[in-house]
Amino acid sequence: MLQKLRDKTSGWIVTLIMGLLMIPFLFVIDSSYLGGMGANDVARVQAPPKWWTSAPSWWPASLLWQHRDISTAQFRERFEQVRMQTRQQQGDNFDAQRFESTENKLAALDQLVDEEVARLAAERAGVVVSDDAVRNTIASIPGFQTNGKFDPALYREQLARGLPARTPAQFEQLVRDSLQQSLIPSAIATSAFASKADFERAIRLMGESRDVTLGVLPPQEMDAAPVTDAQIQEWYKAHPADFRQPEMVAIEFVELNGANLPAAQPADEATLRKRYEEEKSRFVEAEQRQTSHILVAVPANADAAAQKAAEEKANKLAAEARQPGADFAALAKANSDDPGSKDAGGDLGWVEKGVMVKPFEDAVFAAKPNEIVGPVKSEFGYHVIVVRGVKGGQGKSFEEVRDQLAAEQLKADADKGYADQSGKLVDLVMKNPTELAGAAKQMNLPVQTLGPFSRADASGIAANPAVQRVVFSEAAIQDGTVSDPIELAPNHSVLVRVTQHTAEQTLPLEKVRDRVVAAIHADRTHQAAAKQADALVERLRKGETLEAIAPGAQLQVSPLPTLQRGMPMPTAAANRVFFAAPVPAEGKPSVGKVDLGAGRYAVFLVNKVTPGDLSKLPPGQLETLQGQFAGMQGEAAQRAWLEGVRKQFKVTIHEAQL
Repeated sequence: MLQKLRDKTSGWIVTLIMGLLMIPFLFVIDSSYLGGMGANDVARVQAPPKWWTSAPSWWPASLLWQHRDISTAQFRERFEQVRMQTRQQQGDNFDAQRFESTENKLAALDQLVDEEVARLAAERAGVVVSDDAVRNTIASIPGFQTNGKFDPALYREQLARGLPARTPAQFEQLVRDSLQQSLIPSAIATSAFASKADFERAIRLMGESRDVTLGVLPPQEMDAAPVTDAQIQEWYKAHPADFRQPEMVAIEFVELNGANLPAAQPADEATLRKRYEEEKSRFVEAEQRQTSHILVAVPANADAAAQKAAEEKANKLAAEARQPGADFAALAKANSDDPGSKDAGGDLGWVEKGVMVKPFEDAVFAAKPNEIVGPVKSEFGYHVIVVRGVKGGQGKSFEEVRDQLAAEQLKADADKGYADQSGKLVDLVMKNPTELAGAAKQMNLPVQTLGPFSRADASGIAANPAVQRVVFSEAAIQDGTVSDPIELAPNHSVLVRVTQHTAEQTLPLEKVRDRVVAAIHADRTHQAAAKQADALVERLRKGETLEAIAPGAQLQVSPLPTLQRGMPMPTAAANRVFFAAPVPAEGKPSVGKVDLGAGRYAVFLVNKVTPGDLSKLPPGQLETLQGQFAGMQGEAAQRAWLEGVRKQFKVTIHEAQL
């Protein structure tokens, strides 16, 4: 029976039927198995294969598409960077709650998408960053230089101290990716140019001045007319955002500060010597070699004849350098193809391991002092090398580093003491995670309270972004349990618990009735001032002069001659209104009104427009402005290129992950 069943289910018809039955299952398989976005990604940039640019984006053709994913971790890191920059720029005006808007998150994500688009476009264009370009870029970073020269020891130290700490290989890859991503946009920006006509037109606009006469209306009397219940209800319903109470929490917390713990005692001699023996390799100074070379350049892909000719020339130079009394520096100046060291007689300074290309480095650290080595083949060509000096490679004695070890041990003991106390506090809290009092009492620490507060008006520890992320999180609010330790600073942390929560809400009318009435009066006053200004504008347009209507309207008339574009006179917003007004016709000024803020209006006349005069620019400023204008054109071209590439690619945003 089983054999009959097997025979009837192994034909091609059954195979076809099974295949058709499987198709629906493809639509319920997790898209990550078929090249879709992963659960931890917020965006994906996809590009069709270069050999099939019209390939459809649906499965299975989508498997052929190249893609780059942006993870939630990448997004959070970038968003925090933008948050810090915005906080620094706005200072006390920074609104933490408003900053968390979807618009701000999408703007930060858009930066990352643009970078991934540029990187993918560079890869598809075959852009490759050479090791030499990476080394030169790193060597040019001022933070890695001592007295204007690249310092390998400082380089490693700065990488180790960075946040996050990186190895040289990791940093080199970061630089390589950055160069690859920026090469095409930078080339587009620097190759842009501005025509003389466009530049002169822009200068005339930027340098334009206007003669304006301003008539400021007297302050409008505050509206005092009765406000009906219906008007109050109507205003309240039309402006709900003006009467919202932000989300608020109250917390209790226990603070653990290493500075308040008993001071650690200095370590004894035996402990320090044991630490020295365990970490002796730390105190060995890296070996450095003072090196000069002569380079006979030849491309790595050169034909055999060119390679042989270069090698023969290098052999000849090496033989000359080995002659008694030979001047290696003079030979380098006359023959080296390395523009960076040729004029210095081939001097490369003190070289450490991990800086030069491997064949060159191996030869340098295998050579004896003053020995002529080579020719040595590298990707740049053939090198003739001489090591002029050797230093380092020697360890420091215990006595030389005793004070350093003592300070490190004291800090380690203090850190351990703090870690022990923190661990003990966490263990006690875990026994009853819904309250802090018991654990705090056993640790002899006070339970402190704070709030209610919102994100915007938080003070003390609640102003710390890390604390806010916890106390305003859904888990902390719903569970009411004690948080994990939140680090405020090294050896300084808090454990918090949300004791009260009030969701963001529109306040009931009975609580904000007076504010609604005040808003209605202010709006009426503002509308009356605008209406009065409109009436004066109409009179001016019909031919009356400002001087004639000023006494009756109690206008404060002020001439503003040769007002420059962008000048905050009387306010920056007013200046923009003046320069947006039409150019006056012959003998007829342009007329308008402007809101000066605080409920005050003014009417104005634009009497004369004077274009910018190129001939009046100081010597040298014309070239500077032309360069700046070309730079602006370059940035516009760069944006246009990026927008064009994005249209060719497919960008998928997972907004729910933000």
